[in-house]
Amino acid sequence: MTHPKLIQIITDFDELGPISGQISGDILFSCLGTTLKAAGSKKNQRHIDYEISLKFAAVARKNGVSKTVLLSAYGASPKSKVFYSKVKSELEESIADLTFDQYIIFKPGILLRKDSERWGEHIAVFILNAINSLGLLRKFKPLPTHTLAEKLAKAPKILDAGRHVIQLEKIIGF
Repeated sequence: MTHPKLIQIITDFDELGPISGQISGDILFSCLGTTLKAAGSKKNQRHIDYEISLKFAAVARKNGVSKTVLLSAYGASPKSKVFYSKVKSELEESIADLTFDQYIIFKPGILLRKDSERWGEHIAVFILNAINSLGLLRKFKPLPTHTLAEKLAKAPKILDAGRHVIQLEKIIGF
């Protein structure tokens, strides 16, 4: 992707020191995440989804970034029995402690990803679309990633300062 204002930085997320001065701007969009299968272990998944994301947010806040938009997950909760959901909830709270002036958390459900190799996701999307066509569970409608990206970009422009949580059922109409 090219744009006059875009600077592409390739880095080792475990070594942010060399680029920490470049982590600046008006808004931090935090959308980093992985699957347990891709990470290889819960420890690695937590490192990617929680530790790296939090470290990046902390550097951004230290450098004066005042707004952040976090892509979390539907069902993220500290009481969740699902590892992924619990980690996402912990990240939400840890970023809240960084006291951004504006903090927006998006909690989508299943995403429609172009060229996804996640077979479980394909099956879930098929089932949800079939159920939705019957008029049931419409709030769980799969969301195209391009639609989510548009909503993520729009949110800081239309919401006031403070913490906002945009749940799955409100993302489409947002």
